[in-house]
Amino acid sequence: MKELTRAEEEIMHILWRLKKAFVKDIIAEMPEPKPAYNTVSTIVRILQQKEMVAHEPVGKSHKYHPLVSKETYSRFRMNGLMESYFSGSLSKMVSFFVEKNKLNTKELDAIMKLIEKEKQQ
Repeated sequence: MKELTRAEEEIMHILWRLKKAFVKDIIAEMPEPKPAYNTVSTIVRILQQKEMVAHEPVGKSHKYHPLVSKETYSRFRMNGLMESYFSGSLSKMVSFFVEKNKLNTKELDAIMKLIEKEKQQ
């Protein structure tokens, strides 16, 4: 799997939310100022080349849908982040977020419950 650009990720988030969409539907979901149709169409074609998106013909147009789930891509990105910035150490990454983001007690409790659940498996 290849890492996506910011623009590609923005389009993928829209496709994950909509499930299937024409280019015009993607543009409608984007913030102002809206990009040109050809710009979005080009990015979607790049996503197809990266095997992130596929299409089905509908008349003279194409309806696009994601081939990779948001969860799968999120896992890929987090693993890359962990490798690049935390020497592949999950504990270093979690420690960083706990210290830098000043997690509240509720968030820390939720993390501890996840850890306990994993320990029991």
